[in-house]
Amino acid sequence: MAVEAVPERKNEDSARGFAFALAAYLLWGFLPFYMKAVAHISPAEVIAHRIIWSLPVAGAVLVAVGRTADVRAALRTPRILAMAALTAALITVNWGLYVWAIGSGRALDTALGYFINPLLSVLMGAVLLGEKLKPAQMVAIGLAACGVLVLTVEAGTLPWVALALSVSWAFYAFFRKTLPIGPNQGFFLEVLILGLPALGYIIYLQVTGQSHFFAGNASDTTLLIGAGIVTAGPLIIYANGAKLLKLSTIGIMQYIAPSMIFIIAVFVFGEPFGPEKMIAFPLIWLALVVYTWSMIRSSRRDGA
Repeated sequence: MAVEAVPERKNEDSARGFAFALAAYLLWGFLPFYMKAVAHISPAEVIAHRIIWSLPVAGAVLVAVGRTADVRAALRTPRILAMAALTAALITVNWGLYVWAIGSGRALDTALGYFINPLLSVLMGAVLLGEKLKPAQMVAIGLAACGVLVLTVEAGTLPWVALALSVSWAFYAFFRKTLPIGPNQGFFLEVLILGLPALGYIIYLQVTGQSHFFAGNASDTTLLIGAGIVTAGPLIIYANGAKLLKLSTIGIMQYIAPSMIFIIAVFVFGEPFGPEKMIAFPLIWLALVVYTWSMIRSSRRDGA
């Protein structure tokens, strides 16, 4: 699941922007069903096909909006290519963890990771950029830390899946903001960079007889091709909606997907929701309430 950095926009919401963003978050929320359907395929093969089949989708969008020149310029700029290679590596790690976690019956961990993510981003801003934390933000981070501590004590180890998902996405978003190219162009550039190794891996699987693509099961082939659509589609829809919304509106809407994943994990996939999670999740939800309340107050005060 992913949230792209967006360009500067007007401080107002639009119905069109809300519809786009809502559609993207709902698609991300239902994504576990798709990943569960490909759980019998190795995460590496799924990721390779997510990359390959995202290329034509993202490319078609760039042609439609007439922004292919931006990509051509980026391909001639070593600094942009290096930055895009870094963000591409980070998003690959994030995708790989997500696909593996859903297939391994750890959808709750992915929900936890995406709930923690906005709070981790605030903490990173303080540590890496020297941004001053507001009292409410410190309280929110403290509550989330208590939730993680509860899970750690119960399991005897850190909830590494949730933390790895959150950290990989937070660093992706952090470095993605420094990439001087639009969200649609940036996504195409990332999958273009990843395309060659992904194609090489797919060919390797075909040659060695390990591939699920055109291996006699039409369903697997269709699902692998569709992986590109379910990857690129929501990102592109979101990128075009976010620029038409206030930052505070997006901040609230970002909880839609992990909330849906949580509900699906517990009530559809039947993942265990033991006493430690009954303590940890409410602590993190309370942290998000405090954080969101602080963000809305700040936005109103600043006229956002």
